[in-house]
Amino acid sequence: MTTPFEPPPVPPARVVPVRPGRKLGPIAQDLGSAHRAWLEPVREKYLVSGMTLSELSVQVRLAKSKISELLRGIGLYPRWEIVLGISLELDLPGWPLYRLWKQAAFEAHKTREWVDGCSEKGALTKGHTAPPLHHRAFHELVADDYRLYAQVFLDDDQRDTAVSDTFDILWLRWSDALSSCDTRRFAWDVLRATVLSRTPHLDGRPEFGSSAFDTLALQALTAESDRMDQIAETLELFTAMGRLPDQQLDVMILRRLCGITQEDTSALMGIPLATVRSSERHAVHFLESLLCPPPETEGTIE
Repeated sequence: MTTPFEPPPVPPARVVPVRPGRKLGPIAQDLGSAHRAWLEPVREKYLVSGMTLSELSVQVRLAKSKISELLRGIGLYPRWEIVLGISLELDLPGWPLYRLWKQAAFEAHKTREWVDGCSEKGALTKGHTAPPLHHRAFHELVADDYRLYAQVFLDDDQRDTAVSDTFDILWLRWSDALSSCDTRRFAWDVLRATVLSRTPHLDGRPEFGSSAFDTLALQALTAESDRMDQIAETLELFTAMGRLPDQQLDVMILRRLCGITQEDTSALMGIPLATVRSSERHAVHFLESLLCPPPETEGTIE
């Protein structure tokens, strides 16, 4: 069960410096989800650091063009020693970055020998082996509920990977999370983006019909005919739920599929309790209009 999380005092907002020279280009649109997971925090850290590509180039002894390519996710997948050198200059924790980098390397079809060879050349520093205390406390508080949410979309292995990646990304961006309006909301957005990046989509909406076979309602049914009818109804419901707006969908998943109370849903998502109630009410009305339309009125016989 989740309870309200009390973060440490919020640090003052950082001012993004104006740096000379050409503006860094955008991240490649076709970048894989695992690659994007570590690149976005590194890129964000660079953008707020005040360093120029020229200064970073001197420190890590790599051409500006190569650093620009790395920060945009174009060109060859970067070796770990290069990523580590940049992370040290930007004061990023090495251990979560390495785990995300390694996963993305396999996604980029790099061999285990290549990954291990990179890892041996760029040994991790001993100073970044444990996350901040508040990060660990937050992890213990919400991890089980995060897994319940991820399970609706992903199988067991993908679920565990998505949740693990979520906390690694949060570790990399923990100062951003603490300086946001609500740490819980910031973290929920990271979880949602991480889970949905691994979820099949149809017409831009997530598909999660396979989880119908794991619902409590189905497990309680014993008669085969009843079970098949319930499966058909549940699949229809899940298809309709996929059409809900993002916030309403998340609230319905937590409330109706995960069995989480309104109060705990509010705490988990970092949104007001009134918003949870309103989102659930509107979602239920929308689903009823799709699945239980009013009967057609017969015409008057003259």
